[in-house]
Amino acid sequence: MSSTSATKPEKLHIALFPWLAFGHIIPFLEVAKHIARRGHKVFFISTPRNIQRLPKIPQNLTPLISLVQIPLPRVKNLPENAEATMDVPYDAIPYLKIAHDGLEQGISEFLQAHPPDWIIHDFAPHWLPPIAIKLGISRAHFSIFNASSLCFLGPTSPVLVSRYGPRTQPEHFTVPPEWIPFPSKPYFRLFEAKRLVDGNMAPNASGVTDWFRLESTVQGCQVYFIRSSREIEGEWLDLLEHLHQKPVVLPTGLLPPSVPRSDEDGKDSNWSKIAGWLDQQETGKVVYVAFGSELNLSQEEFNELALGLELCGLPFFWVLRKPTHGSGEGDSVNLPYGFEDRTKDRGLVWPTWAPQLKILAHESIGGFLTHCGWSSLIESLQYARPLIMLPFMYDQGLIARFWDKKIGIEVPRDEESGRFTRNELANSLNLVVVDEEGKPYRDGANEYSELFRDKELHDKYMDKCVEYLEMHAHHEV
Repeated sequence: MSSTSATKPEKLHIALFPWLAFGHIIPFLEVAKHIARRGHKVFFISTPRNIQRLPKIPQNLTPLISLVQIPLPRVKNLPENAEATMDVPYDAIPYLKIAHDGLEQGISEFLQAHPPDWIIHDFAPHWLPPIAIKLGISRAHFSIFNASSLCFLGPTSPVLVSRYGPRTQPEHFTVPPEWIPFPSKPYFRLFEAKRLVDGNMAPNASGVTDWFRLESTVQGCQVYFIRSSREIEGEWLDLLEHLHQKPVVLPTGLLPPSVPRSDEDGKDSNWSKIAGWLDQQETGKVVYVAFGSELNLSQEEFNELALGLELCGLPFFWVLRKPTHGSGEGDSVNLPYGFEDRTKDRGLVWPTWAPQLKILAHESIGGFLTHCGWSSLIESLQYARPLIMLPFMYDQGLIARFWDKKIGIEVPRDEESGRFTRNELANSLNLVVVDEEGKPYRDGANEYSELFRDKELHDKYMDKCVEYLEMHAHHEV
């Protein structure tokens, strides 16, 4: 025993700084909690409003996690109180990036005053690695994206970037790239590729591309953590190590969140009402519908979505949150006339925040109609819920194609416009949730759920990541 205690790693101070989106903030918080469970001190850095919106941290970890609030600078064209992507329409996100870059001074001052052993950062702060290097702080990049999507997007290593050259046209993204040496399914449809090239590959109002941010933060880190596991993406993780030319790419596991107890989550006051409705439904027949907090649908898309739900005849629980920014197309869309009256006996439209994990865990849920964000897929498969996939932005299309036919299906769309019809949607919903031909997808979701909810497996991955931080603090690698 004494020899073990003699080699026990010293307790570290580790700072975490996620991008200003809750799809990033929540996985970063899971990492922070895991680090704190190992007895290390954590500084979790974000803006005041985002810190206030965090889920409650377990009481036993609060002494070890300091929530650091750095005020977000006011920026022209950014609505007041907008501190996360959910607070702004999609086309205003570049202004949020300007404000994010304005955090540089506040973060620099904090790191000088409280220098951590490590800072774990996201893709966005291209200015952070030089600050950390100057202060002698070790740097870890944490990607909340999965490995297959990142491999598709391409290398960040300068040598490989110059070897393969840039992809500048949307058409370049609609075929598998030449650096993937094995058969692969992920690719973008033309409507997604156009959005990607316009929104992420071209300089935006912040003055730099998202790709430049990613290259800078990957090149500036010493270890690369990624929310994945070898059981799912072994060959992709190896390829990613090659594309980034990083000596160390470590999967964190899937960080599957656990369902909060009612007393842990103040927002759950509505749960009894939701649970009461779900309890009255048939087991495995309800379609859960949620598209995250950032999506702005056009009125046409919204109509087809609603009328497809009506047409399918299945019971549904639809989390329909109006955007909090109160501007842009998304908040002016309306449900088709008479929709709620016609579906009131079998459908519930829920207009505010809803506890997604608790809903997915309920036995009445038979399928999840989703935009196919990585976090949503992880949460759904934890509870063996097959997916009806309707991706819209970011890497969602790549994820949908990776998982299509394994644990559900992607709703058929027009390649160029992205249009889908109510009939195609209704057919897809019935196929995945109740039809006999959809049984392989339900079985697939069941099989994968064992892996996705294996807390012990994912904890081991995270333990290895923390051990790496313990072993290599202050070492250049």
